[in-house]
Amino acid sequence: NLGVHCFDAATGKKVWDHDVMKKNNGVNIKWQNAASPVIDGEILLMAGGGKGQALLGLNKKTGAVKWKGEDDQMTHATPVIADILGVHQCIFFTQTGLVAVNPQSGKVLWRGEHPYKVSTAASPVIWQDIVYCSSGYGVGASCFKISKAGGGLKAERIWRRENECFNHWSTPVVKDGHLYGMFSFKEYGAGPLACVDIRTGQDKWKTPGFGPGQVILAGDKIIALSDKGEVVVVEANPDTYTELKRQDVLDGKVWSYPVLAYDHIFARSTK
Repeated sequence: NLGVHCFDAATGKKVWDHDVMKKNNGVNIKWQNAASPVIDGEILLMAGGGKGQALLGLNKKTGAVKWKGEDDQMTHATPVIADILGVHQCIFFTQTGLVAVNPQSGKVLWRGEHPYKVSTAASPVIWQDIVYCSSGYGVGASCFKISKAGGGLKAERIWRRENECFNHWSTPVVKDGHLYGMFSFKEYGAGPLACVDIRTGQDKWKTPGFGPGQVILAGDKIIALSDKGEVVVVEANPDTYTELKRQDVLDGKVWSYPVLAYDHIFARSTK
């Protein structure tokens, strides 16, 4: 319950643990935590603490708190590491929106406001100096352009699609300025795989029949796993939907991410 644990990979023996609920006045959320901690160098980054310590940087070898700060309540979204305009940063997707920090110190670099309702679960997506985010439950998508300002960084919203362009919990991938992913909300078995221009928010194409599945970018191919268990390989081409292969591989409900390892796909379902 908002505990983070470190184990020796060879033996499975616990090295350390850190209870965010007890040590940082942790505030859990509906359906509890689904975000993964992220490691950058020697620092493990996570959210979930209370006021003044909502965002945390731990020493990955000892679990000791190196820095803590801010009041942002956590979401189900995993933070991401990025380099934007030459500045290394960790971007959290909290209940106030996007907040980028210096991973080593916790200093806030910029913020971008985005509404919160019920749950936010897909991670931010970065392309060059643009950061995209989206959530379900009537919220939709926001996109920000990052620029240098007075020795620091600032974020300016460049487009917003309210109550549409949903990524319920599946994080889209980006290639050559175009997002590819599952864009729907509670359209189980029906929601589309779609391509969206990250610079404008314009839909390039949509193909139904996927639901809230998941996508992997592999070279110039999109590997899509639908919520009903079909693996579909599609060209990462914004001009047209070109399907290369489709195979039904799983029964049951498929909400978890597949894994691509060399020439194998590992996937699982409720069955």
